Amino acid sequence: MLQQILQDMFIEPELLIELSDEQKQILFLKMREEQVRRWKEYEDKIELEEKKKPRKPKKPGGKKVGFLTGTDGNEWVWVMGEHQDDKTIEEILEEEAQKKAVEQAEKEAVELRKKEEEEIKRKIEEEKRRLEEERERERKRKEEEELYKTIKEARIAAQKAEEEQKQREEEEKKKLQELKEVEAVQRRLSITKINNAQKRRSNEIYIRWKEMRRQLDQVAEEASKEVEKNWIEQEKKAKEAEQQMKLIAQRAREENRHSLSQAAQLVISANRFTQGEKPPLPPKSSAVLDKTKQLREERRKSRPPRPPNREAVINWFHEEEKSRKTVINPKTGRTEDWFHGVISRMDAEKLLIDKPQGSYLVRVSEKVWGYTISYRASDRCKHFLIDASEEQYHFFGPNQLPHNSIVDLVNNHKDKLITVVGGEKLLHPCGQVCDPPDYWELFQNRRTESTSL
Repeated sequence: MLQQILQDMFIEPELLIELSDEQKQILFLKMREEQVRRWKEYEDKIELEEKKKPRKPKKPGGKKVGFLTGTDGNEWVWVMGEHQDDKTIEEILEEEAQKKAVEQAEKEAVELRKKEEEEIKRKIEEEKRRLEEERERERKRKEEEELYKTIKEARIAAQKAEEEQKQREEEEKKKLQELKEVEAVQRRLSITKINNAQKRRSNEIYIRWKEMRRQLDQVAEEASKEVEKNWIEQEKKAKEAEQQMKLIAQRAREENRHSLSQAAQLVISANRFTQGEKPPLPPKSSAVLDKTKQLREERRKSRPPRPPNREAVINWFHEEEKSRKTVINPKTGRTEDWFHGVISRMDAEKLLIDKPQGSYLVRVSEKVWGYTISYRASDRCKHFLIDASEEQYHFFGPNQLPHNSIVDLVNNHKDKLITVVGGEKLLHPCGQVCDPPDYWELFQNRRTESTSL
């Protein structure tokens, strides 16, 4: 089953739920090793193909990029700040800020100067328009007066009007001259005012830029400190995770050595028979064993990787497991009390919820071709999958100690730990609470038909 998962690089979510934490960690480590192995094979294949692939000849006259070389023949490289005439980044930024401040102040001064000139032109035009209107009113007034004067009076009035006209024109010229002088003075004052405002504006922009730069530097420094703090925390967490992974790997190695030592002890104890024990039954003939093994191998290959439904699990138990008597006590010939047949995970937890720590039961799994040990721990119920797809029974995962029956596996772990990390021992079997028992349907005589699983 493990080989099939590593080949497909996929495990069903329902099957993953049935695994314990230690089994999940071992499975993920194996899958990661398989990923690394496949990736190295892929890289080697790509590298080999690149070597075999013929390179296209370069076209004559094509574009290419070259580098300047120094006196030593190597690429010429200029590093900012190493030469004595190079400016620092602070000096360059300072000059750019002053230049931008002056440019912006000049731009604002030009706009202000245009507004001042337009205002002066508007005032001159209004003064000219006022003088023209006064001249027109005076002309109309004289025409009205001439209608009522005699010729002599008209002549005298004309001479007088001419003199007044000349005098008025001279006064207008004087006024225009004075207006031009005032305009020139105002223009000079405006230029001076604009230049002073330009300098003040340039200084304001430069000071504001420096303040903004200081605030940005302060924010960047605080952000850098925060990033450094987060990086230190992440590095600490990564080291803790690495230490945890090392601890898990160490525990897995210890568990593996523990399992191997258990296997060695079993082999030694199998060769020694204590007093009062019956001698083992004579082995079956090789022809019968080969035929039985061949039949089981054919059934194993014909069935799907996992049970499709409950009926398929029951058929599998009748066809293969019932004859092996894997849950039958060899001394009494009766079904063990801790065996509960095909019950769900939820039903198993209900039976164990009020039981003391170390209580357990065995049930037929509906997720894999095998069994599940449901165990009552101190804080929760744990479930350990037992793989029965081969000739022997062992917990799901690599380097597990195989057993000839579920009874042997349970008896072995009454004194031996299931996992070194959890320290689980099967202490208190959980018996039946209903009549007939949960496994009743598995041991009824039924006509089995060749079912395609």
